[in-house]
Amino acid sequence: MTAFGTAVNGWTFPHVVRGGTRIPVADPAAAAAHGATRSGDSGMTEKRRKVATAENDATDTPPPRAVSNWAATGVFVIAVFAALSYAQAFVLPVLLAFLLSLILGPLVRFLARRRVPEFVASLALVLVVVGGFGAAAWYLSGPLGGLVTDLPRMASEIERKLSGFRAPVEQLREAGERVDELTRAAPDDPRAPQEVVVKEPGLLSAAAANAPDVIARTLFAVILLLFLLSSGDLFYAKVVRALPTLTDKKRALRIAYDIERELSRYLGTITLINLGLGICVGLAMWALGMPDPALWGGLAAALNFIPYVGSIVGIVLVGVVALGTIPNLVQAAMAPAVYFLLTSLEGQFVTPTLVGRRLAMNPVAVFVAIAFWGWLWGIVGMLIAVPLMAAVKIFCGHIGSLQTVADFLSAENGGDAVDDSEKTS
Repeated sequence: MTAFGTAVNGWTFPHVVRGGTRIPVADPAAAAAHGATRSGDSGMTEKRRKVATAENDATDTPPPRAVSNWAATGVFVIAVFAALSYAQAFVLPVLLAFLLSLILGPLVRFLARRRVPEFVASLALVLVVVGGFGAAAWYLSGPLGGLVTDLPRMASEIERKLSGFRAPVEQLREAGERVDELTRAAPDDPRAPQEVVVKEPGLLSAAAANAPDVIARTLFAVILLLFLLSSGDLFYAKVVRALPTLTDKKRALRIAYDIERELSRYLGTITLINLGLGICVGLAMWALGMPDPALWGGLAAALNFIPYVGSIVGIVLVGVVALGTIPNLVQAAMAPAVYFLLTSLEGQFVTPTLVGRRLAMNPVAVFVAIAFWGWLWGIVGMLIAVPLMAAVKIFCGHIGSLQTVADFLSAENGGDAVDDSEKTS
C-alpha cells in the first residue's frame, strides 16, 4: 500500500493504492473497505459521527413531511366519519345486512352441501329471521303500549313514595322561585321578556312520523341480505379476482373466512346467551310481582346486545316501573337488584366462558366504541359497535403492520396469534 497525492483544481487530496486501486482518504468508507486508515482522519470522522448522532438523538421534532402526512391522515379520518354520519340512512342498512349475512352465511353453505338450492335456503332463513323479529315485536307491542299509557299514574305513585326524600329538593325549588320573583319584571313593563313555549312532539307522534323511513330501511336491509346470502361466495370471488398476486388472493380469502367464522360464532353465542338471560329475567320479574314479565325478559335480551350501557338502562327502567307498581318500597327495590345480579353473573362468568378468549376484547375500547357509534348513529350504532370492533380486531390480527391495533383491542396482553406467513406489512 503506497500513499500518493492527487491534484484537482489546485487542491491536493491524499490517497492510497491497494491492489492497483487508488482510494481517496477523504472517502472513509472506501478506505476502510480496503484496509486504509489514517489516525488523524479516522479520529476526526469518528468524532463527527458521534456529534451527528448526538444531535439527532437530542431532537424529537419529526420532519415536516411526517407532520404533513399525519395531518392529511387526520383530515381523511374526519371526512370519513362525517360522510358516515351524513349517509347513515344508507350505510346502516348495508352494515346490518352484512352482519346478518356473516351469521347466516355458514348455515346457507351447510344447507347447500345437503343439496338445498342456495336461493331456497336463503329465502327460508330470511323469512325465519324476519318472522321471528316481527312476532316478538307484535307480542311485546301490547305490554309496551300499556306501560306507556300507565306512565302518568306510575309517576304520581313514585312521587308519593319518594315524598319523604323531597324536603331538600323542595327547599331548593322554593329558593329558586323566590329569586325568580325578585328578578322578574312587572307584567306591564314593556322591557319584560316574552316567554316562548315550544311544544315538542309526543313519543307516539314522533314514532308515527318516522315509521315510513324505518320501514323503508328495513325492507332495503332484508332485500340486500337475501341477495348476499343467495349469491353464495360470489362476493368473495369478486374481491379475490381484483387482487393482483396469488399471495394476496390467499390472504384475502383467509381473512374473509376467518372474520365470517369468528363473527358468526360470536354473534350466535351472544344471541343464545341473551335469550337465556331474557328467560331468567322474565321468570325473576314474574316471581317478584312485576307487571308484564315477558316484556322485561324481551327487553333484557335486546338490551344485553349493548354491553355495559344496556344493563344500566335495563336496571333503571325496572327500578322506575317497580317503584310505580309495587306497593312495598323494599320489594320494589328487589326488582332492579335481581336484574343487576343476573346481568352481572352473565357478564362476569357466562359470556367469558362460552365466548372464549380469542374474541375477548378490551373493556375500555368496547365502552368507547359503544359511546362513539351511539353518538354517531344512535341506538343502532350501539348495537353494531361490538361486532364492528370484533371484525376490525380480527382483520388487524392478520396484518403485521396493524398487529398493535389488534393487541390494543384484545383483552389479553397479546393479540390473536397469527402465523408470520399469514401477515403482511
